[in-house]
Amino acid sequence: MVYLIVVVFLIVLRLFEVVWAKLNERFQQKRGGITVDDPYYTFVVLLHTGFLASLIVESFIAHQWSANTSDIWLTVFIVLQLLRFHVLMTLGRHWNTKVVVNPTSADRIKRGLFRYIDHPNYWIVLAELIVIPLLFEAYVTAILFPMGHLFFMSKRIPLENEALTLYDKK
Repeated sequence: MVYLIVVVFLIVLRLFEVVWAKLNERFQQKRGGITVDDPYYTFVVLLHTGFLASLIVESFIAHQWSANTSDIWLTVFIVLQLLRFHVLMTLGRHWNTKVVVNPTSADRIKRGLFRYIDHPNYWIVLAELIVIPLLFEAYVTAILFPMGHLFFMSKRIPLENEALTLYDKK
């Protein structure tokens, strides 16, 4: 039952994030925001879609979702969700799945987790891509998708940093 609850939660959460990102993109564009072309964006979307599919298929094949869930991995999963929520709330209308910068309000956010690390959401997502498959005992997924995430973030983070630097208020 825990597996089904987590899968439904993840799907609903990701769908909410897609809608929230689109609303935030429109909000920023109406205020002068610019959506930066990201040649890897489609691949990132495919990576996350593939992650959910791989998670569901691999874990079902491995144990038909009947294995006992680890309380430790479930707790870490919940903590990661709280951290993601914190990041989304900290960024507010600036949060997006795309690179959207607004020259009139492009000061970098330096509160919350952003005081300690740059791009905390990407690190949280990396942890999720490891922890969720471990919770589901989907070990191939736990190896492949974090590697894909690291590859795409090695492209995305410099793009995002450059865009923020170009549009930082002087």
